[in-house]
Amino acid sequence: MANKKIKLMGRVFLGFDIETVTGLHIGGSETGIEIGGVDKTVIRDPLTNRPYIPGSSLKGKMRSLLEKYRGLPQNQRIGQGYIHSCGADDKQAGKEAYRDCDVCQVFGVPGEREFATPTRLVVRDMHLSDESAQRLEESARTDLSYTEVKTEVSIDRVTSAANPRQMERVPAGSVFSNRKSDGAENAGADVIVYSIYQGDDCNAVRDVERMETLFTGMQLLEDDYLGGLGSRGSGKVRFKNIRLSIRANGSYLERPEQIGEYATLAELLQRRADIIKEVKRKLNLPA
Repeated sequence: MANKKIKLMGRVFLGFDIETVTGLHIGGSETGIEIGGVDKTVIRDPLTNRPYIPGSSLKGKMRSLLEKYRGLPQNQRIGQGYIHSCGADDKQAGKEAYRDCDVCQVFGVPGEREFATPTRLVVRDMHLSDESAQRLEESARTDLSYTEVKTEVSIDRVTSAANPRQMERVPAGSVFSNRKSDGAENAGADVIVYSIYQGDDCNAVRDVERMETLFTGMQLLEDDYLGGLGSRGSGKVRFKNIRLSIRANGSYLERPEQIGEYATLAELLQRRADIIKEVKRKLNLPA
């Protein structure tokens, strides 16, 4: 991004709750597990010991689903797998593709790519709500602190021997939320921050219209699963109590302006054209 002139026009903030429809397993550290203990543990906040949803899990899953939805080539090796990233296999062709690649524009490409512009999307960790934590603390049915243990049995197809494994999950019906439960002002309760830029290789109108890519990723996630063990029933989630607000460049230090509140993702999607139009209006962008 050397010598590029880019201006932040504003940021849209999305706050929401995530409710687990089936048990949720997002893996944590396996160190220190004793023989006879749980084979796959969930990730936990080291200070509260409560399970949480890492922002990287939420962002990575939406990106992965969008790449498949758009049929994008998996050309960038990440850890044990691959993702799509414009310019991973051909820098010149990648520069041309990047201009029109909604996924890379929204979710980002490595900063060393000369054609890269700022990543639009920030996704924060989500914490187990106080209400859900209290309910799980008082429950006599949880196997471990805040979680259940699901036993699965695989069968050796040669010897027919059973191989039981124990998986830790956050129980169905639990809610993850960054809102305060004490009625205090919920500044900072957002989960997603979506930035809108204007300048060299950036078009603010296109950025606003690309919010539809984010909404599509949320719907794809609701229809799929979050975390691991999804093909075996875990990880179905739904978005609830969605809240949108905005800070514009000219009034960034003022309170965020509300755009709307939506009980469900389906309700938000019904209003998505109006949302995009309202964001353009608040940023003084052409419709």
